[in-house]
Amino acid sequence: EQAFDAAERVDRLLMEAFMYRHNPQTKRLKELVDEGAIGRLRLVRAAFSFPLADPANVRLAAELDGGSLMDVGCYCVSGSRLLAGEPELVYGEQVVGESGVDIAFAGTMRFPGDVVAQFDSGLAVPVRDELEAIGEEGSVFLDDPWHCRTPALLLRRAGGEEQIALATADSYRLELENMSDAIRGEAEPLLGRDDAMGQARAIEALYRSADEGRAVAA
Repeated sequence: EQAFDAAERVDRLLMEAFMYRHNPQTKRLKELVDEGAIGRLRLVRAAFSFPLADPANVRLAAELDGGSLMDVGCYCVSGSRLLAGEPELVYGEQVVGESGVDIAFAGTMRFPGDVVAQFDSGLAVPVRDELEAIGEEGSVFLDDPWHCRTPALLLRRAGGEEQIALATADSYRLELENMSDAIRGEAEPLLGRDDAMGQARAIEALYRSADEGRAVAA
């Protein structure tokens, strides 16, 4: 809130840097869900993790708000929110490492319309990055949802599976172009204050839940 207030006071733009949100793969996923390709959305499943062996890595620094949820789990939270809106209730469990930050985090989030999302993140487990939207009539699975290096969506329905391939696009370039266009007054920032604050509230609630050992309102 303070950062966005400061930007507004001096007529500057501030945007959270979730590069995957700018990729055509993410846009197509959202379109498929909104168009009803999998029927009514019921579940979202997400994961993002990798092994981190260097104890001096900045991601493990407690004084800099390190940890798996802040570093990679935040993508799972963002992807779930993109598909389902803002969570109403969350429950989190964490494993805290020697440096005082979570090296593993698992969360459940309940959204309006009885949509439930489950995710996990980690800095002490193998590389994993997945996102799946599950509806009453099928699902859409992304094997590379965050880096989007090989964009493709697997649409699963009763009639079979359909692989939806997309051209490779540089998410970071698209992110910078959106910011540049917004500065020039030619576009709106894809991710504004409302999205960033919703993201922050969800993460704060997940950490509070993990600390208190109970489900909390987001």
